[in-house]
Amino acid sequence: MNTIGRKFRVSIFGESHGELIGVVLDGVPAGLELCEQDFEQDILRRKSGAKGTTPRIESDRPTIVSGIFEGHTTGAPLTVIFRNGNTHSSDYELFAAMPRPGHADLTAALKWDDCQDPRGGGHFSGRLTLPVVAAGVVAKKILADATMLDETPFTAVNARIVELGGIPAESLEMTKFETADPEMPAGWQEAIDQAIKEGDSLGAIIECTVPDIDPGYGEPFWDSVESMIAHAIFSVPGVRGIEFGDGFRAARMKGSEHNDPIGPDGRPMKNGAGGVNGGISKGAPIVFRVAFKPTSSIRKAQQTFNFQTGEMDTLEVPGRHDVCFALRAPVVVEAMTAITLADLVLVK
Repeated sequence: MNTIGRKFRVSIFGESHGELIGVVLDGVPAGLELCEQDFEQDILRRKSGAKGTTPRIESDRPTIVSGIFEGHTTGAPLTVIFRNGNTHSSDYELFAAMPRPGHADLTAALKWDDCQDPRGGGHFSGRLTLPVVAAGVVAKKILADATMLDETPFTAVNARIVELGGIPAESLEMTKFETADPEMPAGWQEAIDQAIKEGDSLGAIIECTVPDIDPGYGEPFWDSVESMIAHAIFSVPGVRGIEFGDGFRAARMKGSEHNDPIGPDGRPMKNGAGGVNGGISKGAPIVFRVAFKPTSSIRKAQQTFNFQTGEMDTLEVPGRHDVCFALRAPVVVEAMTAITLADLVLVK
């Protein structure tokens, strides 16, 4: 449904063009210092407005409505809401007759017998990643609070774009890219400009690293570190794949190439497994990559079925949409990872 987690439970609610969207967090330890300003940095990393992102600009101002007293969490469910304001709902009227190819318009209508809210993609919109980012801020605080956990399992979760529009970062002689950086590499900028010109969209690959997590987190099989992270990551709209460590390249390797020899300190000397063996963290950095598809809503003409006329028709999607949603997604990947690991740490 709309909730994930066992001890640290995250529930999101709302629709893209409804009055508000939000998140309820259950299992937040009492005594954690928290205020609305704490959300600002990560929210800004997700914010739209830069080239290649949607021109829909919202205030994205968080309001904490429960679970806080005098600047500290109370242990009761923590609720954070964001009000919607800049909506153009008429842009979406066409999709009742002609669902967007690649989008959830049709599956939502079939599942909920046309009772869904179609405006802005409704509950399926990428706008619902905003409360996910808010949950990630709280999760990061839980993980960083050594006094609360009697330990610090790790100090950071870092995500970055490593490929955009099929162009790897390595080919551009760069090692890091965040949308907050003042300059985008020319190769990626040109790809975005070309997609805008053609009315098309681009996908990307994001790499996430948890650099110094302690060994012992996770369980074999169903609650392995990889399966829990993958569960959360695949909940992000537009995700099409995930791989850990050597990932799919491991299928083309020999065991002598993929195996991680153990050093004198008991930790692996390389990291082909991406920091996890047998579903359990092993003391090496957790490293995984996430494939984001090109945005489904594009201006470029597509042939698709018109349910009103009963014939194939030409669809040119109106409205305001990201050319590449992945530009705003590194912080979303970080949030999902922190949410998962906070749950693992609190359950352990």
